[in-house]
Amino acid sequence: MFPERIALARGWLTASLCLLSLASTEAAVSPLVLLDSKDGWKVQFHPVTSRLECFHSGTKTHLAGPLAFAGGYGAQPQPWRIQPARNFAPRSLALVDEQNNVQGYVTATGDSLRFALHLAHRPPHLYAGELSFSPETQFGPQAFACRTRLPAVGAVVQMASGLADSRLNDSLFNPEQDRVLRFGGGTVSLTTQPGRPGEAPVFHARLAAAFQKTNPPEIELEVRPDYYRSRYVPHYRLIDRKLCPTPPTGWMSWNVYFDQAGELENLAEARIGARSLRPFGLEIWSIESWQDNSPKLPVSNFHNLTLRPSPDKFPHGMKWLAGQIRELGFRPGIWTVPWGTGDERFYQAHRGWFLHHPDGKPMGNWNGRFILDPSQPEVRRHMQETHRTMSFEWGYEFFKIDGMSGRNQGYSAHFFERPEVQAAFRHPIKDPYFQCVKALREGIGPNRIFLACQGHYTGSEVAWADAARLGADIVEPNHPPHWANYLNQASISLSQLFTHNLVWYNDPDTLLVGAAPLSEARLATTVVALPGQLTFFGDKLADLPPDRMRLLQQALPVCDVHALDLAPVNDLKAVWDLKIRRPFGAWDVVSLFNWEAADREISVTFAELGLEVGKAYLVYDFWNQRFLGAHRGTFSARVGSHANLLLAVHELQTHPQFLATDRHISQGGVELLAEVWNPDRHELECTFKLVEKDALRASIHCPAGYSFKAARAEGGRLEKAAAENSLVTAVLRREDSGTATVWLTFAETPEKR
Repeated sequence: MFPERIALARGWLTASLCLLSLASTEAAVSPLVLLDSKDGWKVQFHPVTSRLECFHSGTKTHLAGPLAFAGGYGAQPQPWRIQPARNFAPRSLALVDEQNNVQGYVTATGDSLRFALHLAHRPPHLYAGELSFSPETQFGPQAFACRTRLPAVGAVVQMASGLADSRLNDSLFNPEQDRVLRFGGGTVSLTTQPGRPGEAPVFHARLAAAFQKTNPPEIELEVRPDYYRSRYVPHYRLIDRKLCPTPPTGWMSWNVYFDQAGELENLAEARIGARSLRPFGLEIWSIESWQDNSPKLPVSNFHNLTLRPSPDKFPHGMKWLAGQIRELGFRPGIWTVPWGTGDERFYQAHRGWFLHHPDGKPMGNWNGRFILDPSQPEVRRHMQETHRTMSFEWGYEFFKIDGMSGRNQGYSAHFFERPEVQAAFRHPIKDPYFQCVKALREGIGPNRIFLACQGHYTGSEVAWADAARLGADIVEPNHPPHWANYLNQASISLSQLFTHNLVWYNDPDTLLVGAAPLSEARLATTVVALPGQLTFFGDKLADLPPDRMRLLQQALPVCDVHALDLAPVNDLKAVWDLKIRRPFGAWDVVSLFNWEAADREISVTFAELGLEVGKAYLVYDFWNQRFLGAHRGTFSARVGSHANLLLAVHELQTHPQFLATDRHISQGGVELLAEVWNPDRHELECTFKLVEKDALRASIHCPAGYSFKAARAEGGRLEKAAAENSLVTAVLRREDSGTATVWLTFAETPEKR
């Protein structure tokens, strides 16, 4: 025993001396400064360790990691050394081959924002090779990897839940600072190491540049301050999740009742919602078309500014109704149009508050026959006070404030920007629309949800609203939804996805599943819920058959999703890829959309999904609850007209693994709380969040070499556990909402042993 201890001590001593020697050598050799830009990049190279350090002084961004080169004259690249240039060229590095000959150079260029390493041969150009830089960095507590260079063509748009990685990502985004760090090279690879609670994630990059016939070989880093603010969102601010921690969910009457729903209709629907949807996560019941003179469209005739409800539709008043909604377990919501009115008496009593043409006629638009003058303090105080009344005296907690930015002069932002309208303002103040939105926020208070209906990310609403209704209504008054409406809902969701869950929550308008064919209803459910958008329903719940009610339940609660492609996507992609990462695993939920009127074959490569090439992936069909097998390279399927396939994609493991549930379209994103494989016991442990009395079906893949033996559960009732070919199905239920754990035990087969 004693000789072994001596040998161990000698080994430790030798290692320590080597480290001390390396440290002293490093200290003796000064780093070579490759770039030193004032208020920009400072880049230095440490010759002994071949380590490159990059520091951006303007933003305090720091990256460091090894710089390496692999090259040679044969088929197998060899590592070459990187040293300060021997030809005394300033700020230049040399590529030194196995024979200690300089065969090429690395030079640096840069400015206040951009830094690049350039790779050059020393003639003659007889060898191939690749320069690589593998830095680590932290970029902020809420930073995540993303893509800011969107391809001109391509079928895939990506989004993420959690700190999910993609091989398509090329940037890091710090949402608190509105700052991007963009990477460039022949190849760019970014991976995320989540930090411990309270710590920022660590990002690992590998940037490579290779000698090639086209494109100069270079590696690039670029800081882009004010990424959103300078390009898309002038009033950018990071969403305040303390006020509104998750995208709101709810029901509203407009898209099925339009101007006809009163307190009786709303409460009848709310009782069904309390039984069928509230346990799954529905939280808000919002009242529309409640104002006096609102039994019949258009909205411009409604008496929007008096706070008098329609006596026929709401005889008990709005405060009473809010209390009834709260007793059913919902947060009450209300729709307002505070910019104008159709009430002639109110107009005459406050004529000086309104805008007029030079001939004295009142100005009007979609919001009312008489439009308020936003430049007047008294007008803004009225807006603030009426909304304070609805919030603090009536008790409404969700405010859908309509008529804001919109698309034309029928909406307030466009209308108030027009020169002839500005000429009618009583006071020449800067941006009165901004001041009005501020007054509305102050009126409802900080602990209420503000949905800017027809809001836009280029407008003032971003500074004050929690959410924004995008685009046109999903349906025209007194008509069922048509395919064109669903197509518009998908287009507008995609084009503004890059703002969702960053500056506010996107609202694509209500999810309607009752009148459409089942395939279109499933497609609409995916469009609204897969990106994790604000999710409101609008069908007559009493009329919904079980399969349609199930679609609404499968969209609740909203999965926490943000975009990975941080730019507008203005063409309707056929493939939407939600990448989910949890502490226990990662998987993709991929929708293949057929927007056309005829069936078509849709193919996608796993490389297009940002997944690792060469690996096998398991694919599971959510809508049809069927396992589609393992695939390499490409997945292809025939998709019906105006339909979609919703797929769970998991990297194939050598042991049994979770695939999907039938509970939520994220297929584990909200309901799977833990997954653990115990190799000693050959046991898979899965913990789920169950909804009261609702059966959850979990699908497990059993690979070759294993056979299913038994299952047991705790916290819930195990109603089924059975194997068919390579798929194991377990069904769990409990009487009240809560968690349940299932343990599935497997045996090794002779094939495995």
